[in-house]
Amino acid sequence: MDAAATARTVWRAAEPVHAVTYFAPEGRAVFEEAGLRGWWRGYFAGRSAPFGPVGPELVTAAFFGFAPGTVARALPSVWEIVSPGRALELRRAGARAALRRLLAGLEAETARAAELLGRHLEGLDCAGRALGAANAALGLPVDPLDRLWHAATLLREHRGDGHVAALVTAGLDGCESLVLRSGIDVPREALQPFRGWTDEEWRAAAGRLAARGLLDADGRATEEGRRLSAEVEAATDLAAARPWQGPAPEAVDELLAALAPVSRACAAVLPHPNPIGLPRE
Repeated sequence: MDAAATARTVWRAAEPVHAVTYFAPEGRAVFEEAGLRGWWRGYFAGRSAPFGPVGPELVTAAFFGFAPGTVARALPSVWEIVSPGRALELRRAGARAALRRLLAGLEAETARAAELLGRHLEGLDCAGRALGAANAALGLPVDPLDRLWHAATLLREHRGDGHVAALVTAGLDGCESLVLRSGIDVPREALQPFRGWTDEEWRAAAGRLAARGLLDADGRATEEGRRLSAEVEAATDLAAARPWQGPAPEAVDELLAALAPVSRACAAVLPHPNPIGLPRE
């Protein structure tokens, strides 16, 4: 595989590890117990905490696909209940508890995957990548479960920053990117509720895409829409490729082999279809 293809393959293997923070009950429970009622408040507190006590404008820009009003209902009010430092602790504790349950009996495999993935991400170049840089600044933990989750999180936020840049270059806004994706392979009901857009906003975005020839009258992506989406994905892979230009193929194979059993175990908590867009293996 070339470096861009390797970047996508490693992301697909590591993303289920990161995603336990959203889909495993332990990830949600820690925020509820801390007083952040409702899924959205815990989500925005935990994911934006590496930035510090920010407001909705920065998070809307960095997260990209979320409705501004939805973000504003959570931020900055969540910081009146928990500090960003506390939110980081809660998020890591929830992920650790979920991974401890899901990876029971895979302790050796977990430690190996954490070691290898962390090693590949040491010194990661995050220039131009706000979320990637904020998470990189936290450092890699020592505990294998914490290290594995944080490395998977760093990988996905680094990649996500590049994906946002590709979407902006393609002339798509946050809602349009989701509407186009729903016209290809992820149903609307798996995207719209998880990103907070109203029906009116969704219809307006669909109208803008149709005017560009990217959607047909039934809301399906046209040939041009699919081409644009494929170009965005290719640009995302290319932007994520740099960390994988140096490692030897056998080192990448070793990493993927180590990730395989932990990825399968973590994927058990993912719904299908899901708003992340991960396919069923």
